[in-house]
Amino acid sequence: MIKIKVKDREGELHELEGPTDMSLNLMELFKAHELPVEGTCGGMALCASCQCYVLSDHPLDGRTDAEEDMLAEAFHVKENSRLGCQIHLIDELDGLEIELAPDESLN
Repeated sequence: MIKIKVKDREGELHELEGPTDMSLNLMELFKAHELPVEGTCGGMALCASCQCYVLSDHPLDGRTDAEEDMLAEAFHVKENSRLGCQIHLIDELDGLEIELAPDESLN
């Protein structure tokens, strides 16, 4: 189990625990803890409803082409933007700090 710190869209901080032995990603972890993340594409990098900002300096794999393409069309994108569905829970991410991006449906 690892711990992930998540700031929600209202600024409230949540400390989530997630297993590293189930191939879960951040989007699935957010949804399991009932944070307001749609994940409408089911984790295929075809929407940006799980966009988040990586706040800590944890080593992450680079963005895939599909993730880059989706973020190029998304709102509220920053240099540290990632799609939660593309970040899998692994031991090295213990203590990762994330902030949820604003809800895209509000544009």
